[in-house]
Amino acid sequence: MKDLALHILDILQNSVTAGSTLVELSIDEIPAQDKYVLRFVDDGKGMDAKMVKQVTDPFFTTRTTRKVGLGLPLLKQNAERTGGSMTIQSQPGRGTKVEVEFSFKHIDRLPTGNIAGTLALTVSSYPEIDFIYTHSTPEGTFVFDTIEIKEKLESIPINDIEVIKFMKDLIHDNIEAIKST
Repeated sequence: MKDLALHILDILQNSVTAGSTLVELSIDEIPAQDKYVLRFVDDGKGMDAKMVKQVTDPFFTTRTTRKVGLGLPLLKQNAERTGGSMTIQSQPGRGTKVEVEFSFKHIDRLPTGNIAGTLALTVSSYPEIDFIYTHSTPEGTFVFDTIEIKEKLESIPINDIEVIKFMKDLIHDNIEAIKST
């Protein structure tokens, strides 16, 4: 994968496939500690300990359409390439938490990519699921919460084309406002 937004899309898809009704994504940029942290928490079906150990093996997948699962293994490899790590905590029936830490300054840390587009697309594709995205930098914190947005929209669907554009611009503009230098 060429950027972190594609990894984020893959993990969000995993949460959707796991039957989540709430998916939380946070990005913490901490340049003073040389950390760039992605955290995913969902309330999906979860995994037992055996599956948690298997999901970072590229030759393991729960899909029946192909024999490999590269999303988590590639994300783990990309994190480790920067001196970072990935941890997965999960319990059947309770959901999953994936935390991925990269070196903030490492030359091999993938570029962020189009987070705003990725989130707007994902939210609009799964209007029945709630997403909370928090992005923190030394310049501030931005929270995007579809629960709040849906309340404000009242009868307008969250996947209305104008709402999708609004969400994408909202996310993009707020990320730019707190961007780390």
